[in-house]
Amino acid sequence: MTIEHLIAFNIALFAAIASPGPALLVAIQTTLKSGRASGIAIGCGLGLMAAAWTMMALLGLEAVFQLVPWAYAAARIVGAAYLLYIAWGMWQGARDKLEPAMKPARHAFRQGILINVTNPKSVLFAAAVLIVIFPAEITLFENAVVVLNHLVIELLFYTALAVGMSTEAVSRMYLRAKVYIDRVAAVVLGALGVRLLIGR
Repeated sequence: MTIEHLIAFNIALFAAIASPGPALLVAIQTTLKSGRASGIAIGCGLGLMAAAWTMMALLGLEAVFQLVPWAYAAARIVGAAYLLYIAWGMWQGARDKLEPAMKPARHAFRQGILINVTNPKSVLFAAAVLIVIFPAEITLFENAVVVLNHLVIELLFYTALAVGMSTEAVSRMYLRAKVYIDRVAAVVLGALGVRLLIGR
């Protein structure tokens, strides 16, 4: 494994993290609603589980999903149900008055873990990227470097996102458009949940 392999992995990883999906939408909504500390906490949960999926892909979990299709189907159903639950909560709370510290950091961290633990497609994505970018035989130490690198990139991204989204100007904009932002986020998350449920 060379530094060029890690750079290529980081480019693919950044593109995946920054693309609109459940993790990004929930991280943004949590930061806007509950502040910087909760935004960073949910990012830590998201990043920790995403790095764990990469570790599991390196250890061959993707092959298990292929050998035991019902395990992947079960994980997909649970993930879809959780996304739909979050989307419903966002929709229901769209008109609620914003209360500071609505979501303690420990709850945000746990939600970050749950969002990514119920997304089995993460391990398939990780496996595909790893196969394309890295050589067939990499050492145990190199595996550890890849996982640690993944975790650091995720933490840096979500921390920067929380800091940027918790500025006063962004918070004021959110308060003015809260009902619309929350409803749009709920629809997108619900659509992602349905897509995960019926997807192949």
